[in-house]
Order: sequence, then C-alpha cells, then structure tokens
Amino acid sequence: MSLTNALPADAAKSAKTASHTLATLPTSARNDALTAIHTALSESKDEILAANARDLALAKKAAEDGELSLSIVSRLDLGKKGKWEDMLKGILDVRELEDPVGKVTLRTKLDEGLNLERISCPIGVLLIIFEARPEVIANIASLAIKSGNAAILKGGKESTESFIAISKVISAALESTKVPNTAIQLVTTRDVIPQLLDLDQYIDLVIPRGSNELVRYIKSSTKIPVLGHADGLCSIYLEHTANPDMAVKVIVDSKTSYPAACNSVETLLVEQASLETVLPRVAEALLAKGVSLRCDSASKKALTEKLSSHSAVILQDAEEIDFDTEHLSLVLAIKTVSNISEAVSHINLHGSHHTDAILTSSSPLAEQFMSSVDSAGVFWNTSTRMADGMRFGFGTEVGISTNKIHARGPVGLEGLMIYKYKIRGGGHVTAEYGEGEGQKSFKHEKMAL
Repeated sequence: MSLTNALPADAAKSAKTASHTLATLPTSARNDALTAIHTALSESKDEILAANARDLALAKKAAEDGELSLSIVSRLDLGKKGKWEDMLKGILDVRELEDPVGKVTLRTKLDEGLNLERISCPIGVLLIIFEARPEVIANIASLAIKSGNAAILKGGKESTESFIAISKVISAALESTKVPNTAIQLVTTRDVIPQLLDLDQYIDLVIPRGSNELVRYIKSSTKIPVLGHADGLCSIYLEHTANPDMAVKVIVDSKTSYPAACNSVETLLVEQASLETVLPRVAEALLAKGVSLRCDSASKKALTEKLSSHSAVILQDAEEIDFDTEHLSLVLAIKTVSNISEAVSHINLHGSHHTDAILTSSSPLAEQFMSSVDSAGVFWNTSTRMADGMRFGFGTEVGISTNKIHARGPVGLEGLMIYKYKIRGGGHVTAEYGEGEGQKSFKHEKMAL
C-alpha cells in the first residue's frame, strides 16, 4: 500500500498501471500478499490501537462540541469488542476463498473451430471514499488484492492517525510480495475528492462508505459508476403468530447489538393482532436495554395498558418523520399495520431497500413477504444484523449495495468482478455467415464448463 500525497491524476494513473499487473498475478502470489498483510497487522496491534485511541479522543471531543455525530464516533473505535479480531479474521477468510479471477461462466461452440467463452476478470481501479471505520483499509485491501483490483482509498479526517498507521504497516508488508505497492493507495492530500471523481479515464468504480450526505454527494458528483447505499432504513414486520421468545431475541439483537450500523433495525411494523400479545414482551425487553420507543397511537395505547406504569411513562409519541429516519442510535419507531400487504407497502415506500425482515410462524406469509419486499436483503425469523459479508461467508465486504445493477447486498469478491468474452477461431470471418446461398449458419451449441 502506498501512502501518497501525489496529485489525484498521478495516483489514479499509477493505480491503473498496477491493476494490469495485479490482474495477471497467479492465485498464490495474491494469497501470499494477504498472508503478509495479516502477519504485519497482527504484529503491529499495539501501535495501531494507540493511533486509533488518539483519533477517538479527538472525535469524542468533537462530538461533545456538536461537530461530529455519535454514530461516527462509534464506527471509529477499532478497540470495540471483537472488531480488531474480526478485521484480521476477514483477511484470512478472504485468502481461503476460491480465486474469482479467470472463472469460465459460459462456453458456446459458435461453429467448428470457433468457440466462445465468458471469463471473470477484475473491474480495474476502485475508488473507496469513507468516513471513520479504519478497518475498511484492511477489508478493501484484502478484497481488492484477492480479486485482482487496484484500489485508491480516501478516508475522513476524523481517523487520520488510524489510517496512516494501518497504511504504513500494509505498505511495508507488500514490499516483500509480488503485488505492486501502488495497487493499494491511501490518498492523504486534503480536498481531493472532487478531482478524484472526475478521473473516469482511470477509475472504474466508486464505493462510498459513510453518511447519507456523503453517499448522496458522491452519486451526484461523478460520471463513474457508484456502488453503495445512502441509508440503512431497515424494518421488521412482527406478525401475530411469531414465537414471542424468538421475536424478543431477534428484535433486541437487530436494534441493540450495534445501533450505529446500517443493518440495525429502525422501524418495527406491528400487526394489529400482535399489539396485546407479542409486542408487550418485545417492548419490555427493548426498554430494559435503554431503547427509546417512538410509538404510533395504536401501539402506544396497547403498551400503556399492558406494561408496568414505569415502562409506560417513558413511551414516546412517534412523528411521521420517525418512519423515514435512520436513527443510528437506541431509538426505534413503532407503527401499527393491519396486515402483510400494508407492511410491504410501507417498507417499499419508506424503506431504503437495504434489509428487511418478517417474524412469523407462517411459511406462506414469509415467502410472500420476501418476494414482495423490494430490498437487497429479505429475511425470515432472523436479525437484520445478519446482512454482512463476513456472516454471508464472503470473508468481508467492501460495503452493502442497494443498486439494481451489478452487485446487490453485501459486496464481496464476486461483486468486484466483471467479465470479458474470448473467442478462439481459425480464420473465421463474418462474411461467411448469413441466410443466402452458400452461407454458413452458427451452431450456438452450449458446451460443458
């Protein structure tokens, strides 16, 4: 990894050149680079966490002054339980995955001695623009190297110390491998994002990781294709046949295990028939975890009658904006719906097409929900927090996409690949083929892969 303050055009040009080399390296060379990165990061844990602690101290001060959101502070903390270990494990998990480069996905005999193949290949140069989340550097570096892509990373100023510390370690590790150092670059020059977004001749895909404002700015400021999502406005539909114990466990996990995550649930849609049966137990469990419940009139009335007087007093009235808000905190909006159709309509209109779940014992209803909800992830009886590349078995992810083309959902190796067509012939020309006398016809015979 090159820690560079080069001009954006120079950085992008060198990344493009490096991508051509990286794409032709054998699997073993790319895997060896991941091993070297993992070893180097493991050995440098103390100095990296110390750098992260310095960033965290400044970020907390900025949050106290109202200059930074608490969700960004939470995402910045690399010392959070399990985060460092998950980052390192992700590198090894990616290393052990099947090589995605050069896989034949289609083979057709066009004619005798004329065969067509479709082959997977890297996209080229990725530009990743991100806030906080210092583990993104290791995630992106491992996925990019394994998939044969070069990557340019531009991080936010709130985690500069962490980025620099991690980058220096990765850069030193790559020196002993066949992967060019310029294949993974961290740009340290300030205020270069607009210039990078103009370099569509070198950069093939932009992946923003951060706030709604950041993602929307990126999408409106470049001609380069953008992969990502602006919001993580996830919903859970609680149907009246849901097992109460299961519902409590899933909803509490979805909201409280990491409230600042994009896959944390923000809206609980409660079937009317569940108001006095399943919902009160769920509400008690959430309140015990410190969650603020913003209820519509029907759910507040039901809970006021069922909960203890102390619990009922702290219920809040929901406003319409609560059902269109990614709170990223211990806040949950609760809305009553009559049936599954109303729940699906609400999600498709107000959700962000990220991840949504249904809790029910009815298989037909679950299948109807998962077919009807227009989201990248649709789950039955499981936490929305399952929407994650590591949990999907992708090793790690470059982000979660709500796009309708190319990759969707957690994006791992497969989402960083494109394809090319190869034809092997023997002097065949188009003039020989057609409908007239003496013309040949294509065979178009499918061949085994």
